[in-house]
Amino acid sequence: MPPDWPARPQYLTLLAPADMPRRRFATLSGRIALLHAIAHIELNAIDLAFDMALRFAPEIDSVGLDSRNFVHEWFLVGADEARHFLMLEHRLGEMGARYGDLPAHGALWEAAALTSDSVLARLAVAPLVLEARGLDVTPGMASRLRQTGDEASASVLDTIFEEEIGHVATGARWFLQLCNALALAAEVTFKDLVASRFRGSLTPPFNHQARSSAGLPAAFYSNWNNPCDHGEAANLLNR
Repeated sequence: MPPDWPARPQYLTLLAPADMPRRRFATLSGRIALLHAIAHIELNAIDLAFDMALRFAPEIDSVGLDSRNFVHEWFLVGADEARHFLMLEHRLGEMGARYGDLPAHGALWEAAALTSDSVLARLAVAPLVLEARGLDVTPGMASRLRQTGDEASASVLDTIFEEEIGHVATGARWFLQLCNALALAAEVTFKDLVASRFRGSLTPPFNHQARSSAGLPAAFYSNWNNPCDHGEAANLLNR
């Protein structure tokens, strides 16, 4: 069984989300802060992918699905996330910074802790809420970076965006397979799990095209009632 909390560099300072400084695109320091925040998201995504594979393979096997393929697919996702982190770390180095120079927060891993007992809950919250929100906000961030003339950073985000569609697709496919194996209504199950296991909600605007490409049904996230969303990815454009 993987550890409840992943290791973090000793030099990294973790703050509460409310204490994180706001980011501005117009300055070099603001762009460094933005990329640092995304690098922290990607570091958490590495842990989430491998934790998914190791923690939940027995549960996948218990319902008669292919646990070997489940592990294989989430290991591939983890490898992608690791490459994304290294791309961001390299870009930070080109800008005179490194990961760990700025504070980060642990809210993303708290979502993992709240879903550590259920593969359906983890799939609903990690790839289908948190990573799907990345599909909504990343193109806008890349566009704003281009407006400042930072094409190199924007290109990194372009790569991450395209590959995250596949990660959300992996999550959606396994969520739907599990619901089918357990004779559960997928839409109702998803909404119930998000309402009970996610400290936030789903709010527009949504990137419908990217979500559709990932096989994420619009009915999962449309007509959501709670307007509150405290997810880090959802707030990146506003800090």
